[in-house]
Amino acid sequence: MLPKVRDSLSYLYVEHCRIEQDGKAVALFDQRGKTPIPCANLMLLMLGPGTSITHAAIRALAANGCLVVWCGEEGTRFYAQGLGETRSARNLLWQVQQWADPERRMAVVQRLYRMRFPEPLPADLTLRQLRGREGMRVRWAYEKASRETGVPWLGRSYDRKDWRAADPVNRALSAASACLYGVCHAAIVAAGFSPAIGFIHTGKILSFVYDIADLYKAEVVIPIAFRVVAESDRDVEARARRACREAFRERRLLARIVPDIGRALGMEAEPEERTEFDDDLAAPGALWDPEGEVGGGINWAEQERSG
Repeated sequence: MLPKVRDSLSYLYVEHCRIEQDGKAVALFDQRGKTPIPCANLMLLMLGPGTSITHAAIRALAANGCLVVWCGEEGTRFYAQGLGETRSARNLLWQVQQWADPERRMAVVQRLYRMRFPEPLPADLTLRQLRGREGMRVRWAYEKASRETGVPWLGRSYDRKDWRAADPVNRALSAASACLYGVCHAAIVAAGFSPAIGFIHTGKILSFVYDIADLYKAEVVIPIAFRVVAESDRDVEARARRACREAFRERRLLARIVPDIGRALGMEAEPEERTEFDDDLAAPGALWDPEGEVGGGINWAEQERSG
């Protein structure tokens, strides 16, 4: 059995190296030599620029339930993802049912907004009013971090075409947010949900990732980014990533994400996390029938003749 999401290490970002299979695990090779990677306990491996990886290493990572993401420099752009290990569609089907029904979707949106506040909100708030409360909450989080650290805050601003043009705190925020997105993405995929089927956010391949990450951004990412810049404005991206990894461990973030998804989606039972890896990906599933599922991988013409 693979470890539960809540018991895993959060993420590892690598660049300018080669990753190969090493026994039943994988190892990183660079100018400093060989570094083993504990992939059985790792949620997410982020591959940055200058990284190469062997077919055998990818298979070992998949077998151990470690999500692989190909990303840009400092982890701040998302290019592609590997395969999660969950083989059941139960959680995904529940997510789609909530998304496809306007009333259920509104209920999920309401829960996602309300979960961000430590205190209960009035029950009669409209969606527009909830958005307004959320905007004030985030603005206060930035202002509070600025006051406590002495780092000036002029607003969230960066140019995707000119990364270095942004001020240090905006670069730290982007790097820290990318780490949070990656960990939430890995937990979502590990539990068998779709990162694309968002409720508040929509239209992007990572819409649900943004929905879930926003539960923790003001608590974790914003204070870390300002603290890192207050200490020094040099190498803020790498230092923000390392600070995030430590904060995720201290706050036991991975123990919270999957149960929080279940709460947001109105699931009575805790969502599935990791299950034993099924090597036979080609094995057929069940077939839908209005009277209940029927077996797959069966020649039903022969069944009709025999019946």
